[in-house]
Amino acid sequence: MQQRKLGNSSLSIAPLVLGGNVFGWTADEATSFCVLDAFVAGGGNAIDTADGYSVWVPGHQGGESETIIGKWLRQHGRRDELVIATKVGWEVNAEDKGLAKNYILRAVEGSLKRLQTDYIDLYQSHKDDPTVPVEETLEAYAQLVQEGKVRVIGASNFSAARLRESLEASQQHGFPRYESLQPLYNLYDRAEFEKDLLPLCQEFNVGVIPYYGLASGFLTGKYRSQEDLKKSARGGGVGQKYLNDKGLKILAALDKVAEHLHASPAQVALAWIMARPGLTAPIASATSPEQVTELLKATELQLTAEDMEQLNQASA
Repeated sequence: MQQRKLGNSSLSIAPLVLGGNVFGWTADEATSFCVLDAFVAGGGNAIDTADGYSVWVPGHQGGESETIIGKWLRQHGRRDELVIATKVGWEVNAEDKGLAKNYILRAVEGSLKRLQTDYIDLYQSHKDDPTVPVEETLEAYAQLVQEGKVRVIGASNFSAARLRESLEASQQHGFPRYESLQPLYNLYDRAEFEKDLLPLCQEFNVGVIPYYGLASGFLTGKYRSQEDLKKSARGGGVGQKYLNDKGLKILAALDKVAEHLHASPAQVALAWIMARPGLTAPIASATSPEQVTELLKATELQLTAEDMEQLNQASA
């Protein structure tokens, strides 16, 4: 599988990143191992998680996903063939949150231990912390890079203004810079990212690895009516946001493109992101090896200019 360079960094990743948010939540340890095996067997190499996954589940404390990936890494071996990405800064509890230097230096030790690795390939600020100067956060990352605990840093859920401030601070002070951005982006949720963040990422050659590439499952086509929303626990939220005229128009375009490519709507939705200028690789999660195989086929799709135009118009 052809890999893509992440920003100006030394990291190269396949065009699809495996999301680890479901590990220890809707996928138990054994299932997660099967999903990870299928992803790597299919040519994938980048796995994204966070120390906050899955703190939203009753009884969970955060770090459950990292722990499962760590056990799998120990069993799998070949660590140097993989790109392991995790995040810091989400509120794990009242004391453990944010991007202060002391907290980052403490939090990374927990992630390294759970992941059972000596280094993190891509360490990301999970969300901006406006209470901390960007220089303080970057200084923490500089120390971790110097110590060999982190190879490359990235940002997630940053505004264009704060990302620019961070990139300029890195230039000015010689700190490592954010080589990737992880924003919300898909065929439905386009406007906000494309307005300010995309031009900024292209200006600085920052890699983009968007999450929710399938719009919480809506772009798979499985939610097309109020009745369909009852199929899963998150159906209500999906319907409230996406099941409307715009959403149905996008599904119709996906159906049309998918039919002539002999593909699924999900594969086309991910292939569209992969083909967009300035986008590196979408993140998608799976709860079975079969889903992984299905999603990886998106990397083989070749969308024509007509396909892209049709999807762009339907989602504009």
